[in-house]
Amino acid sequence: MSWCGQVLYSGTANGTVLRLEAPISFWGGISPENAEVVLENHPQRGVKITDKILIVPDPIGSSSSAAILLELLYARIAPKGLILGTNKDAILPISVLVAEQMGWNTIPVIAMENPTFKSGEELEIKTDGTIHCI
Repeated sequence: MSWCGQVLYSGTANGTVLRLEAPISFWGGISPENAEVVLENHPQRGVKITDKILIVPDPIGSSSSAAILLELLYARIAPKGLILGTNKDAILPISVLVAEQMGWNTIPVIAMENPTFKSGEELEIKTDGTIHCI
């Protein structure tokens, strides 16, 4: 099966899905030291987002979220790709753009109206926003 999302930042990625089951902001929700979900009472508290295709159906925007993702990219502990749901948070793609300008690794950022991917699935993201189960 394949789907097509809106490309917010182009790139390719293959990996295992981690779907966040509750809204989250990277600022205060994700540790920049170890990429762990640290938000109090979050269903995935204690889970690391490193090397995952991270599905965030309900991102909570915060300009500081870009700084956290940028720190994760710099430390090479960021997710492999990011698929955002209904709230197309423009802040997170900005951090990837800044990482590119700094010469650091980048990740694809895709927006989809209702991403239904589940944790544990294997996905491939293409530069045109096409997503395949692998």
